[in-house]
Amino acid sequence: MSQTILVTGASGQLGRAVVRHLLESQGVAPASLIAVTRDPAKLADLAAKGVTVRAGDFKAADTLPAAFAGADKVLIISGADIGQRLPQHQAAVAAAVKAGASRIAYTSMPNPEPGNRVLFAPEHFGTEQAIKETGLPYTIFRNGWYQENLMLALPAAFASGSWYTSSGQGRIAHAARDDMAAAIAGALAADEGESVTYTLTGPEALTSDEIAARAANSLGKPLQVVHVTDEQLAEGLKAAGVPEAFIRLTVSFDTNTREGGFDLVTGDIEKLSGRAPAPIESFFKEYGSAILG
Repeated sequence: MSQTILVTGASGQLGRAVVRHLLESQGVAPASLIAVTRDPAKLADLAAKGVTVRAGDFKAADTLPAAFAGADKVLIISGADIGQRLPQHQAAVAAAVKAGASRIAYTSMPNPEPGNRVLFAPEHFGTEQAIKETGLPYTIFRNGWYQENLMLALPAAFASGSWYTSSGQGRIAHAARDDMAAAIAGALAADEGESVTYTLTGPEALTSDEIAARAANSLGKPLQVVHVTDEQLAEGLKAAGVPEAFIRLTVSFDTNTREGGFDLVTGDIEKLSGRAPAPIESFFKEYGSAILG
């Protein structure tokens, strides 16, 4: 009998993609899937295919044990409430144990150990520790930065012609969200034994200058990178009306990049999904009109 795989956050972008790849790329039977979401109505299409859809909310820990019942493998996709996620994730881990899960999987971030400068790194590291303390086999996916995250900066940068950053010559190997989802699905569908940690990255680590040059070449519009200090970046974002919490998060991200915290490339996406991760030029081609407005 095949194991039952449960995916939390199944109505989110990553969760939906993981479920889709489990069904379509990995050939997992719908009856072997449980999709957990705060709003089951959003997954009516999956329910129609035979996927079990259940209500479960990280903000309401008492909903999780019933949502997780009968699951063999539980994928905990990290929540959206930055600053509040650790206790939510700990509750999800406890619910997975109570449900009798034989394996817990989790979407973390690269190198979340103490010393990482990204403000939410401790939430990921704490969740990883909570999972390890259960004694159950685990699969941790340390997801690199999505190519899609560039939409937070590039539209405004191209509009003004200047991309302000304090990332210096730090490098990031952005990967497409769908490539990460395909890799996660591949690992979940496999018969893994020992605990394992994967780091999911794109095929090439690039500096902001290199990303800007490739974006400008792909989109046919110039883009200048303006290197500033962390303090100058924060001041500029404040002047632009960006909320304080997002300013601190953005600066911490650039700091971590500058200090080499994201400078790594692995072959884990291709190993798990069987396909090479898409280059960054593919992202510019797909999102070009949205970037340029």
